[in-house]
Amino acid sequence: MRKEIHTEKAPAAIGPYSQAIEAGNMLFISGQIGIEPASGQIVSGIEAQTKQVMENLKHIMEEAGTDFSNVAKFTIYLSSMDDFATVNEIYGSYLQKPYPARATVEVSRLPKDVLVEIDAIVVK
Repeated sequence: MRKEIHTEKAPAAIGPYSQAIEAGNMLFISGQIGIEPASGQIVSGIEAQTKQVMENLKHIMEEAGTDFSNVAKFTIYLSSMDDFATVNEIYGSYLQKPYPARATVEVSRLPKDVLVEIDAIVVK
């Protein structure tokens, strides 16, 4: 059985997808970008975008009754690997050991021309 997870504390989907889907004890969170949910505006710069992405992920997890400690895997999409160290530092500040699995890839373009997007798979 699948259940949609939605919170007003994270940006609304900008296409035909859900913020997250809970399936059994698994939570699949759609890629989050640096949109500030109250204004709907994209925050500026890699640091601010990464922090906003992590906050959006946090709020979706909270709505589903979980947190970063239960994330099994993240995928990070960067518009430039030049931002890897900055994103890694901010991302890491939200986590504790044992760290989840992760993949990081550079892509040619992201929605709304943001600099970073992150999705997550969580085991509840």
